[in-house]
Amino acid sequence: MEQRVLLCDTTLRDGEQAPGVAFGLPEKEMIARALAEAGIDELEVGVPAMGEGEIKTISQLAALHLPVRLITWNRAVLSDLQASYLTGIEGVAISIPTSDQQIKNKLRKDRAWVLDQMGQCILNAKKEVGYIVLGLEDASRADSTFLAEVLAEAQKLGVDRIRFADTLGILEPLKVFFTLQDLVKISGIPLEFHAHNDLGMATANSLAAVQAGFKALSVTVGGLGERAGNAPLEEVAVALKYTLNQEVRLDLKRLNSIGLMVSLATNRKIPRAKPIIGGDVFTHTSSIHIDGIKKDLANYQTYPPESVGRKHSTSFGKYSGRKTILRLMKAKGIEFDQDRIDELILKILRQTHLLKRPLEEEDIMGIVVSAC
Repeated sequence: MEQRVLLCDTTLRDGEQAPGVAFGLPEKEMIARALAEAGIDELEVGVPAMGEGEIKTISQLAALHLPVRLITWNRAVLSDLQASYLTGIEGVAISIPTSDQQIKNKLRKDRAWVLDQMGQCILNAKKEVGYIVLGLEDASRADSTFLAEVLAEAQKLGVDRIRFADTLGILEPLKVFFTLQDLVKISGIPLEFHAHNDLGMATANSLAAVQAGFKALSVTVGGLGERAGNAPLEEVAVALKYTLNQEVRLDLKRLNSIGLMVSLATNRKIPRAKPIIGGDVFTHTSSIHIDGIKKDLANYQTYPPESVGRKHSTSFGKYSGRKTILRLMKAKGIEFDQDRIDELILKILRQTHLLKRPLEEEDIMGIVVSAC
């Protein structure tokens, strides 16, 4: 088994399932290159069963010979796999429902059929590709006994990795940790956790899976994906390094540019408070915080912003306070008496309310100059 946790990006597959998102070949190539150059471990690049256009696009990505393993997503259907083989791709992910809910009410089949169909597809794929991921759809609602049976069969058939999918995003970290430990104990195959963010716990659940012994995590840039999205690459990568003290091969300084690239390709703005890549996440406005970082960055520093290509900054708002304004004026060589300072602070507060945003240094200096 691999010791370092693998980051398996599915922006070009599950990310493209987000409403209104469709990448053209130039965008797919640009994103794939950026992620590969940053050091991502694996790219899931599409679904060949969608048709000739998708097969052609994936074939062109494969022809780039990027320094990363490329895989495609497939249902446990032989025709899906046949389409994947046409792309020249290195590996395939074969996904099959494992919860009784989906086996009975989506497939209209039973557990025996699932095991048989899974086996046929794995044996077929082993003749054509060098790497096989078995995806267990809706595994978070599956019976534990049946999951154990699936794992045993997959190991016997020589699968390279098994993906446990929390397809509906219903799990929480404690359940992930205690439930998945049992799977790790019985699996001789590396396990991957595929989190969805329906309840806002995709990153936390991904970390819990690693703590339980999982060796790979499924992620997307910015958390892009079906419904509420997937576990965000940037959050998971930084949390692995600074919360779990895990080795991360990915160049974290590239996260911001990759996030912006995907934002532009999808026409989706990055929320200002988005962890890691949001515009405001290293900006301090409260006078208490500003005073604290001036004395020692560690007072209000979760991790070094320089590690992700960012830096601390300050802005001015309702809670900036007198000390922050005076510090700026002193740095600029400007002195006012007490009454003028009180008047200045009131003007700054009014402007903050008017603009509905924190003020930058140039905004403050404009108010100061007008008061001179």
